[in-house]
Amino acid sequence: MIEVRFFATLRQGRGKIAQVPAEEAAAALDLFRRFDIPAEEVSILLINGFHSKPEDPVKDGDVISLFPPVGGG
Repeated sequence: MIEVRFFATLRQGRGKIAQVPAEEAAAALDLFRRFDIPAEEVSILLINGFHSKPEDPVKDGDVISLFPPVGGG
């Protein structure tokens, strides 16, 4: 299984954590599609705690963290 963790506004309608069978995603971008998240809505993507790109591969046991753009001042 791949664990997907959603943060801030990306949690809306998705919850905090989702489990996805590893065979359903070859890359992080596949997870974006599965959860109907446009790539431009993800500002920070971590795979096992490391900054990654949407096209980077994912495998069984990975933890994917998705963060939206953050505003502030």
